[in-house]
Amino acid sequence: MNDVELLDMDATSLARAIRSKDVSAVAVAHAAIGRMEALQPTLHAFCTPTAALALEQARAIEAKILAGHAVGPLAGVPLAVKDLICTAGIKTVSGSVAYRAFVPEEDDVVVERLGAADTVMLGKTNVPEFGYSAVGHNPVFETTRNPWNPDMTPGGSSAGSGVAVATKMCPIALGSDGGGSIRIPAAHCGIFGMKASMGRVPLYPGARDERYPGVSSWESLEHIGPMTRTVRDAALMLSVIAGPDPRDRHSIPAGDVDWIASVERPEGSLKGLRVAYSADWGYAPVDPEVRAIVGAAVAVFEKELGCVVEEADPGFADSRDAFAALVAMESDLTGMRRMLDEYGDKISPHLAAMLRQPWRAETFTDANIARKALVNKMWRFMGRYDLLLTPTLAVPPFPVHMQGPEIIEGRMVSPAQWLAFTFPMNLTGQPAASVPAGFTKHGLPVGLQIVGRHLADASVMRASAAFEEARPWHDKVPDIVRTMRA
Repeated sequence: MNDVELLDMDATSLARAIRSKDVSAVAVAHAAIGRMEALQPTLHAFCTPTAALALEQARAIEAKILAGHAVGPLAGVPLAVKDLICTAGIKTVSGSVAYRAFVPEEDDVVVERLGAADTVMLGKTNVPEFGYSAVGHNPVFETTRNPWNPDMTPGGSSAGSGVAVATKMCPIALGSDGGGSIRIPAAHCGIFGMKASMGRVPLYPGARDERYPGVSSWESLEHIGPMTRTVRDAALMLSVIAGPDPRDRHSIPAGDVDWIASVERPEGSLKGLRVAYSADWGYAPVDPEVRAIVGAAVAVFEKELGCVVEEADPGFADSRDAFAALVAMESDLTGMRRMLDEYGDKISPHLAAMLRQPWRAETFTDANIARKALVNKMWRFMGRYDLLLTPTLAVPPFPVHMQGPEIIEGRMVSPAQWLAFTFPMNLTGQPAASVPAGFTKHGLPVGLQIVGRHLADASVMRASAAFEEARPWHDKVPDIVRTMRA
């Protein structure tokens, strides 16, 4: 099997082939490293590649298999890890000059678990500074670019993870999502991304240095989750990384979701489900081409999957200001302001502006009240529906080095308006995924967001798998990859 054939395999098939000795874990690692190195000068998905470590791990896994020892469910599968997620002995720079030399002493829980499942670490993927942005540029590394058009952003903050999976450098990656940061690059890169319910996947310790201890800890907002080319691979990852851990006080008991079973028989599994479709929340501007593509994807749920679809809005108000205040409240403003004093104009301007803002206690309490109101709107709304469908993002990918477009649907907007559909699900903690819905006339991907009721992760997985079966996306690759395969 040649390198292209190896990299075309999904994680589930790859792990099975490696365990059965049909495929060499070392050959897979070499193929992944080769593609990463070939595309890195153009796309800059990785900020800290770990090729030597990947080969060392692959050789160890292969030796275990040849010796007849048991290996994990993801044995030999190349993995990319977002650079906000701690990796013992490997730099976790978080896109900041303040953390340029930071090397954690311990792994994040999810890295521990995936390591125990015998994945192969391909490297750390690029992010905006500390994840306080939804794009892919920072003051330290080269800007991550969209593989479908390198002039465009791949979205963020899990920018490099999205690009690595979309270009088949690796079949799986870890992202984190405090306001959409898994779903945003999943949509802009044409892959699958899942934010499971709050507490499903434990978070610890987060990217931090003892000088600025709480810089990346959005404790009640952030989720870590899978970014993959197939829904089944995401289910496999979640079967490994989900489940409680005493280091995360928000983690919840496992056992009510069989991740693998939830995606095994999607045919007919959605028949009769009541599905709400909100094209714009009732207030958000949405690019007309996005509206059309997402509308066509929603029609699949009604015409082909047997759902009862109804256009309906939850009825909550725009909560961007409340969300921004909660992010600030859950940040270590004292430590980060000390960092700003030390590094000055080397800090990203939008982050510096947030830190300099004179936050008031009333702003934070008002934001918390607004969050409670939104949660109440959503649980009442979801009492009438099994699923909620929306666009993942209000716009297709836009040029790099912007925080967001200034005009959407003919209306002047703030730089964060394009994120109107993602961050409310972080406020509620509901499970939400982005699936590829289609492409614009310029060949740029558009995502459909699938949201479930509180703790109804299996419903989101099942719906995602059913849509994937109806409108497969696994073999759609950017031209930059297609030319490599020719």
